[in-house]
Amino acid sequence: MRAAWDEVYWLFGCSLIAEEARLYAEAGTDPDHPWRPHRVVERVEEARDAISLVLEPVDGHILPHRTGQYVAVAVDLPDGTRQPRQYTISSASGSAALRVTVKRVRGSDGAPDGQVSTWLHENAHVGTVLDVSQPAGDLLLDDSDDALVLISAGIGITPVAAIVDDLAQRRPDRPVHLFHVDREPETHALVADVRDRAQRLNDVRALTWYSASEAEGSAVRSGRMDLADVELPQTARVFLCGPLPFMQAIRGALVARGIAPERIEYEVFGPDRWARQPKSGAA
Repeated sequence: MRAAWDEVYWLFGCSLIAEEARLYAEAGTDPDHPWRPHRVVERVEEARDAISLVLEPVDGHILPHRTGQYVAVAVDLPDGTRQPRQYTISSASGSAALRVTVKRVRGSDGAPDGQVSTWLHENAHVGTVLDVSQPAGDLLLDDSDDALVLISAGIGITPVAAIVDDLAQRRPDRPVHLFHVDREPETHALVADVRDRAQRLNDVRALTWYSASEAEGSAVRSGRMDLADVELPQTARVFLCGPLPFMQAIRGALVARGIAPERIEYEVFGPDRWARQPKSGAA
């Protein structure tokens, strides 16, 4: 029995090694040197404590990516440590450069500030060279005709921005529902970018909630996101991105309204401690 399990593990390990090699080959990356230098060619102040960095490879070789993927960015901190962090590519595939949007993490209740996000906000300017990994991630935009429901909170808007950018270029006819919640307009990153590209879509419905400010306009509401009275197509594909408690609550609400669990995708950066398909639809 032990020999049989050894064979299973060996075959599984070989499969993973082969898949890793394939990904490195597709990206033109040396597996012994997975980090590739990218230069910041543009920096945009998106919102309070949120910036976008447009990155181009120093060697001119573009990293191919699919809409919805992320990259890791590694920086050398003042204490001598080297720290990587993952950031969604907030622009569509096919562009000559990668755009990442970084929220500055400020510590509270005794927790320290985010080391890498703080470093990037203070040091990443046009001309700065950063080490960037090959793109990865499986929260990918498909090419079906199903309606899309894109639900985000805070900096979770980054994959939504990439998806809307892609649809505006390739599939403006695909029905899209955009739901986002933020603290206030001043913290709402990429809002102008998403609105501009959404205007190019033929069938789009958008609604925003601000939890700490008064609402203005028919498409803006105050308080927490509430989808109870919002029209939702039962056969839509749903993308969730935001803090884990937010996604758990929204997923529970969607399942309660009849959206099949397998049609709900989500993105968690770091260890995923939430099962892909919880036993019940409750948050």
